[in-house]
Amino acid sequence: MLKRLTRIAAAMTITLLLAGCGQQSSSKTSGNNTYKTMTSDIIATMDPAQFTDAVSGQTLTDTMAGLYRYKGNKLTSDLAIKTDVSADQKTYTFHLRHGSKWSDGTDVTAADFVFAWQRVVDPATKSPYAFIMSGIKNADAITAGKMAASQLGVKAPDKYTFVVSLDQPIPYFKSMTCLQTFDPVEKKAVEKYGKNFAKTSAQLTFNGPFILKNWKGTDDSWIEVKNPNYWNAKNVHLKKITYQAVKENSTAMNLYKSGKLDDVSVTGQTAEAAKGQSGYHVIKQPWETYLRMNSQAVPAFGNTKVRQALSMAINRKAFISKVLGDGSTPATSAVTTNLFYNAKTGADFAKESLKGGYAQYTTYNLKKARKLFKQGMAEVGQKTLNFTFLANDTPAAKETAEYLQGTFQNLSTTGIKVKMTIKTVPQKSWLQMGTAHQYGMMASIWGPDYPDAENFLTRYTSSVSNFSGSWSSQEYDQYMANAAGKDATKPQARWNDLLKANRLITKEQGIIPLYQWGTVHLTKPSVKGVEYTPNSLFQYIGATNK
Repeated sequence: MLKRLTRIAAAMTITLLLAGCGQQSSSKTSGNNTYKTMTSDIIATMDPAQFTDAVSGQTLTDTMAGLYRYKGNKLTSDLAIKTDVSADQKTYTFHLRHGSKWSDGTDVTAADFVFAWQRVVDPATKSPYAFIMSGIKNADAITAGKMAASQLGVKAPDKYTFVVSLDQPIPYFKSMTCLQTFDPVEKKAVEKYGKNFAKTSAQLTFNGPFILKNWKGTDDSWIEVKNPNYWNAKNVHLKKITYQAVKENSTAMNLYKSGKLDDVSVTGQTAEAAKGQSGYHVIKQPWETYLRMNSQAVPAFGNTKVRQALSMAINRKAFISKVLGDGSTPATSAVTTNLFYNAKTGADFAKESLKGGYAQYTTYNLKKARKLFKQGMAEVGQKTLNFTFLANDTPAAKETAEYLQGTFQNLSTTGIKVKMTIKTVPQKSWLQMGTAHQYGMMASIWGPDYPDAENFLTRYTSSVSNFSGSWSSQEYDQYMANAAGKDATKPQARWNDLLKANRLITKEQGIIPLYQWGTVHLTKPSVKGVEYTPNSLFQYIGATNK
């Protein structure tokens, strides 16, 4: 009751706050082609080989240039002006732009790509995204420590030609290179700064649309200025972008109405109260929040019926309404909707995956959930499911953890019970502890690096220990191997492989899908041309704020 009254009081406060905004406050803007926006947290890293989070990914997208870049939903050339693909689709020859410069004045060359990609797969780098290089010749052997990084299937036959050799065809390879892990890195800068490389903005170099300035590594705000040497600088109209980490909805609204931020995103009751306000809009995103369970820390999570019970105990629609209050929708599988479509039929992959009864595993059914929970706990020989839920310190994460705590408690019946303890840590620690498997359960987030179901599903194969939680399946691994191997050039066969994999992880609830994002934004009307791309990032080339 106290929690409910607190939320009602908060909603009343927010409503009054928004009602007092008026047209005058909402019309204030940075203008002069400067743009001030909020972000959810600080930059975790600016090293392309080390990033895993959206904040770092967005900053790298702003400040670095790779082979390709999305312009809206269209894949366009960035540094690769032309790409030749061999008949067997195993060799890509990228012809690079001449005259592209690093921020220290040095030419960007094919050797920078060779160095960067070799650095990612080198076990000494400990890149959490090294797995994404799988499929490039020798990548798997190198990451396993069986070959030297210099043996990776990449080479620079001349200054502006970059050649990549693949083990097998990768249908989405061009779009995959938009991921920041594939960005070039200046070898001279890495060697100069050593272990301190990319710790601050002064200890790395940039070649993208903007240059990061005066970032000290732990700042809760940072500035990017237009890079006059970027090859497409004529279409970069914003002179400066200012990011500010904001964790409280009330703070975001105060900054927006006072004109100190041009764009904010809000959740919960704040998002509900913001409806109808000037600048209100919802950005539908292919991001998914899901629950992963560590069966090494909590053996009962290794039981399929226990996992299914936890999933069916969640009323996702009620959760979104009570906790998020935004445009999010219930997640139904490991792959989001509106992402990947059948080339022949146009069918949505995620929706197709649910046919045949698979929707039941993510549909609220407390009666069935209690039955499965009782059976599962009997199979593992336990009376109490005792675990720690690891959450970051954002308001949405805290409220999510509290809601799930109450939800899972509903599984408790005579003789068996659930005891969930919440542990809250800062975002950076949360990322580190997740990678180190220092949790019982946690809510994780994934957005696609390229619009293909494989980008979601590969993360849950047995070899990807950083992301898999603890669930693994040889059958699942085989489906994914077929999609990446013998069926890679057969669109329908590959589709079927991925479909089987998604249905399997959905049935076994190897992860528990929670919700697909729909983020509520308030954006000043003066802001034009900011685009949200298929790789889940904002694109500011062409954007204005006058």
